[in-house]
Amino acid sequence: MNIHEYQGKDILKRYGVRVQEGIVADTAEEAVEAAKKLNAETGTSWYVIKAQIHAGGRGKGGGVKLAKNLEQVQEIAGQIIGMQLVTKQTGAEGRKVHKVLVAQDVYYPGESETKEFYMSVLLDRTTGQNVIIYTTEGGMDIEEVAESHPDKILKEHVDPRVGLRPFQAAKIAFNLGLTGAAQKEMVKFVMALYKAYDETDSSMFEINPVLKTSDNKILAVDAKVTLDENALYRHKDFVELRDTNEEDPLEVEASASNLNYVKLDGNVGCMVNGAGLAMATMDIIKLSGGEPANFLDVGGGANAQTVEAGFRIILKDPNVKAILINIFGGIVRCDRVANGVVEAYKNIGDIRVPIIVRLQGTNAEEGARIIDESGLKVYSAVLLKDAAEKVKEVLAAQGI
Repeated sequence: MNIHEYQGKDILKRYGVRVQEGIVADTAEEAVEAAKKLNAETGTSWYVIKAQIHAGGRGKGGGVKLAKNLEQVQEIAGQIIGMQLVTKQTGAEGRKVHKVLVAQDVYYPGESETKEFYMSVLLDRTTGQNVIIYTTEGGMDIEEVAESHPDKILKEHVDPRVGLRPFQAAKIAFNLGLTGAAQKEMVKFVMALYKAYDETDSSMFEINPVLKTSDNKILAVDAKVTLDENALYRHKDFVELRDTNEEDPLEVEASASNLNYVKLDGNVGCMVNGAGLAMATMDIIKLSGGEPANFLDVGGGANAQTVEAGFRIILKDPNVKAILINIFGGIVRCDRVANGVVEAYKNIGDIRVPIIVRLQGTNAEEGARIIDESGLKVYSAVLLKDAAEKVKEVLAAQGI
């Protein structure tokens, strides 16, 4: 689960990570009040107005601007709130900005002595260890750095059974070229950052940039945090950090029905029980000449309600020209799924795209008979090859 910058910084502060202070605002008027409060708390008189969306590259898209007085705070916040911010990570459609973070300007006098670094903590699945990725090339797109200067991307693996050791944090500080007070501050920063990542069961903490100020403070100017949804039962206070405005509406609807759904750009919707089977189904769709329009796993206990919810979500995608349902009847019987398909079809009504249902496993033949005798525009298949041929056939009939 992705969270906003201001939320990520709040978590970092709990663990002793120094951050660029800021206050979130929903309107331009609130932004001015936030700036006044920030001035009283930190003494800053210049402010950075930062769009809060779940995407990087905000500055290049016009979502991060400097305000040198309260009038500019109101003007800039008014421009950013409500804008459709387009970055490399949002796609051409962009993302609407609902709130901004009014942050202190941390690039104070002595700017020539400041340095920007990049640092992230995540799981390296190839080693089964956590890894801290860091570079002196902070403030830039890490993908560009990795492509043009791969030698500057450094890694420090951490055995999760042991945790991060102080000598490893000291090694990171040394490799970043820091000495004296700045080196000691970086060691504290790295230790606290790793603790925040580890104890919150997060999937990733990315700080870009990590700033060394002219007076040798080390602080997080940005924070991109991804929480592990599977661990939220241990962090119930994190659930309220979810912002559904930043998620695809269909994925939000699917989540409410306990369906695992990811929207794609294709023309064939698919509904499957089991993630592995879903991946194989998407391959079959591509081999048949189509493109998968989604990943949708209804789980092992598929019934009429989950099938109907899946249908409704898939059919809201105007690009869908056919639907392939691929169910393996292990935990659930195929005849029950077939009855669920027929019932859902009748409840929804006026379904104008062809539906192919491939049932295999317990009571598969009975399930196919129910589909074939339903009198609905639903086609049954037993073998994956048959399902692929039927997908190809219905697409060809539509000139696709």
